[in-house]
Amino acid sequence: MKLSVCINTYRRPDRLAALLEDLTRQSLNPSEVIVVDNDADGSARPVVEERRRLGAPYALQYDIQTERNIALTRNRTVALAGGDWMAFVDDDERAPRQWLQQLVDAARAYSADGVLGPVVPEVPAHAPAWIRRGRFYDFPRMPSGTPVPLNRMRFGNVLLRADLLRAEPGPFDPAYGLSTGEDADLLIRLVRKSARVVWSDEAIVTEPIEARRLSLRWLLQRSLSGGQEFARKSVTGAYGRMSALGRAGLLCRSLVQLAAASLLTCLSWPFGWHRAAYFLLKVWASIGKISVFWGWRYREYA
Repeated sequence: MKLSVCINTYRRPDRLAALLEDLTRQSLNPSEVIVVDNDADGSARPVVEERRRLGAPYALQYDIQTERNIALTRNRTVALAGGDWMAFVDDDERAPRQWLQQLVDAARAYSADGVLGPVVPEVPAHAPAWIRRGRFYDFPRMPSGTPVPLNRMRFGNVLLRADLLRAEPGPFDPAYGLSTGEDADLLIRLVRKSARVVWSDEAIVTEPIEARRLSLRWLLQRSLSGGQEFARKSVTGAYGRMSALGRAGLLCRSLVQLAAASLLTCLSWPFGWHRAAYFLLKVWASIGKISVFWGWRYREYA
């Protein structure tokens, strides 16, 4: 198996250097690592050159995608990769020694076309107490071998058959370039065309949470974006065909959820800010869903 690891990066030189170091210590070495920099100034180039100087058990390619667009940046990694399988990992994540082996083992064991694994958050000890107690960065996990539901598709830790990616236009849609959702959009398209994408609960990567994300503002923005993306994919039929009545039902449910979450935010306040924040995030997610119906789009990467 020729295995390519694809990394898109943007102004995280220290994080990228740590990840490239992790990839030198894998029990299953990749054939190549592709780094595409979305910073037109090429801030990641010195990191890549230093890794080459130090040596690595894989070929290391570097390129720059000058237009600010995460989908185009991901597309460039796919275009440069020559592997039979492609693993994608974010530039702020850490890859334990068994990571690639676990992904490959799961693909073989479950006859899968793609494998998703957990991204385990590491909240620093200096984070506010309400953030540490709230577990706001956790993502749902499943038993290994479980087909991943369409509404839980994401990149950050995924292995895919390269021929499926090369057969898709793009394969990532540049329309998502300044918002989120380009990853789920691609995976949903692949599953709609009969790709088998399963979960491996053993193929863990970790994500040390950056200081700038340790805030209510960042969490609210993420909830707003997530709510928008869920509603947009629902009304466009990505999760399954939705009638006009179904769209009206989604809007009504979102309005009820907004009212309920607003009330619960107030009622839970005396029992701890982490509880109130949990419901406040539900408020913002509901606003995100409702905003789709008046045509507003939050652009997280703008």
